[in-house]
Amino acid sequence: RCENLVEVYFQLEQQVMAASTELGPELLPRLLERFNEVLSSLVKSSFLVEKQPPQVLKTQTKFQASVRFLLGPRLLKAAPKPYVVRADMVTEKQARELELSNYSNTLSESTGEIMHNTVALETNPTSGTCCANFKNVLLKKIKRCERKGSESVTEEKCAVLFSTNVALTPSNVSVHLQVLSLPIVVIVHGNQDNNAKATVLWDNAFSEIDRVPFVVAERVPWEKMCDTLNLKFMAEVQTTKGLLKEHYFFLAQKIFNDHSARLEDFQNRHVSWAQFNKEILPGRGFTFWQWFDGVLDLTKRCLKSYWSDRLIMGFISKQYVCKLLSAEADGTFLLRFSDSEIGGVTIAYVIRGKDGSSQVENIQPFSAKDLSIRSLGDRIRDLGQLRNLYPNIPKDQAFGSHYNSEWRAPG
Repeated sequence: RCENLVEVYFQLEQQVMAASTELGPELLPRLLERFNEVLSSLVKSSFLVEKQPPQVLKTQTKFQASVRFLLGPRLLKAAPKPYVVRADMVTEKQARELELSNYSNTLSESTGEIMHNTVALETNPTSGTCCANFKNVLLKKIKRCERKGSESVTEEKCAVLFSTNVALTPSNVSVHLQVLSLPIVVIVHGNQDNNAKATVLWDNAFSEIDRVPFVVAERVPWEKMCDTLNLKFMAEVQTTKGLLKEHYFFLAQKIFNDHSARLEDFQNRHVSWAQFNKEILPGRGFTFWQWFDGVLDLTKRCLKSYWSDRLIMGFISKQYVCKLLSAEADGTFLLRFSDSEIGGVTIAYVIRGKDGSSQVENIQPFSAKDLSIRSLGDRIRDLGQLRNLYPNIPKDQAFGSHYNSEWRAPG
């Protein structure tokens, strides 16, 4: 499309030059100036990031990125030597200033030190693409900027600015090309990864397409948040089985700390960034996102097949489990994600007392480490007190395909 547009441009320019005498000395310069503006605008918008840098970036870690100039093969034919693209870190404030100047300003100073940050812009003869591939870039260090109020370092967004100067053929117009990556959160330690992912998720899900970098809403509709959590869950776990209505109900009760509202009461509510990943959940030592991310990680690593077979109820409260199981037969059980621990799955089951009254017991949650030692299926097979998966599926029928056929030593 860009190449077609640039052909139209050259045809128009030829027609204008052919009619230059009729157009006269007043109109011609104005038309040519407008032509230059149009060409420059088209050229600038055809310079884009093809492979984004990681959005959570750790200092002293190598990363890759690539930029592509869509009009390169058409407009850079006669360059004596390849042009060089440079990568610099910019703060949110610098990104905003660049955007407001319509990318006509150049960067005054980089906000971090990037090693191997210059790469040739080359046309590949087989694919016909004009790219600069950054293969082993390393962010050595970052200069932190002024933060607003109680903002933490993992809420601070920056970006990589890719820039180059090219002379276009045949017009020989010199153009400064620059393009920003998606927002990036820079971390210096692995324990910041979880909170950095929250900032990136919120930004990717809730920012408007045409925005001032990197403005994003502080509050969003709960329904939008449900869609986001569902997409994130399915993508991370790599499953086609998403979250259900009852899961959203439990998550709403958790994030809003409201156990009296009905399912439909949550539909018109808005959830804030603070509720998502700033405020500690009541009686816990972690935020909603930290808890949810723990569930994601556990499911991805140890429970993918169980979740995909719908053997895990997962997002359900302890109180609701008691309500479901109390009228069931002895040994009926279900699986839910731990409320009190990050990244744990627990088994709740019915046990009958001597007087015939039923009691619901919760087994100590299993972590990813526990399940790497012995799988969930085998643990369920080991526990004799577990008989039927709620509502009434014999456990061997439900979990049989997940048992490991175990090797036994002779005798």
